[in-house]
Amino acid sequence: MTSELQEGALVGCGNPLLDISATVPMDFLKKYEMKEDDAILAEERHMPIYRELVDGFQAEFLAGGSVQNSLRIAQWIIGQPKVAVFFGCVGEDDYATILRQKARDAGVDAHYQVSSDTPTGTCAVLITGTHRSLCANLAAANRFTIDHLEQPANKALIENALYYYISGFFLTVNPPSIMRVAATAHAKQRPFLMNLSAPFISQFFMGPLLDVMPYVDIIFGNEAEAHAFATAQGWPKDESLREIGNRLVNLNKLNESRPRIAILTQGCDPVLLIQHDSVKEFPVTCLAAHEIVDTNGAGDAFVGGFLSQFVQGKSLDVCIRCGNYAAGHIIKNPGCTYSGAPQFIE
Repeated sequence: MTSELQEGALVGCGNPLLDISATVPMDFLKKYEMKEDDAILAEERHMPIYRELVDGFQAEFLAGGSVQNSLRIAQWIIGQPKVAVFFGCVGEDDYATILRQKARDAGVDAHYQVSSDTPTGTCAVLITGTHRSLCANLAAANRFTIDHLEQPANKALIENALYYYISGFFLTVNPPSIMRVAATAHAKQRPFLMNLSAPFISQFFMGPLLDVMPYVDIIFGNEAEAHAFATAQGWPKDESLREIGNRLVNLNKLNESRPRIAILTQGCDPVLLIQHDSVKEFPVTCLAAHEIVDTNGAGDAFVGGFLSQFVQGKSLDVCIRCGNYAAGHIIKNPGCTYSGAPQFIE
């Protein structure tokens, strides 16, 4: 348990999804024209996948959605409920009830917008060995509107927050809401953190991503996401991750007194902390193959671990080490779930 933190200190916006997770053969991926480690939005041809997982495999239902995952992990490590507030849209159905209960159990203060005519979003998590492929049907999550943030109680939560985190995935849903939160963070001189989230965000949503980038104080991403951003920007193809990270931190920024920071993960290789004048590496403890249950959620867990320390004012070194701890813990469990009390030692 940490010293007392402000309730609602951390606000996150994202897509609340119920993960339907199962181990499947490679043929299943091929059937739906998917690759190992894909992260895609469902098209019409993918729609039967969710029922097929439930009917034909030993599927597990897990609370998902990138930002909500990160906030649950942060709450687990912090140990004090309601430090994190979450905004997203769900349907009026049993899946929404499950998500509400999972959020409550984790200590996340979820303020869902409800779409009465659209089901709660789902994400197929297809596990093949140590790989996982994601296919998200946003459904109700795609119905989020800025009106929800303008309700007096929700507006107050955003105004009073001290830290803000939004995933790139939310760019596919409601960029005006992202800009509203970013502008609030900027006006109040409070940190605004964002995630590149998946290669397809840079490939297909670069416009809204570049619109919000001037507000971003800390940008997270993995190797594939960073390279996708670089490719979409037309940067040299042979640039290293360090060079890409350096370009990211030097993109236009509104608050020049707080230079942007890039934090880039690369699997078992060291995490890179890239600031305007330095690059620092943080080693990752590699697990044996038999210890890895499910890599789904490792990136979300890393951010959750980072946030758990960041909202306590800890150094970036401590935040990143806690991110590595959380990611290492989560991949020993199915989905983005945890077991026991956190064991992070500062």
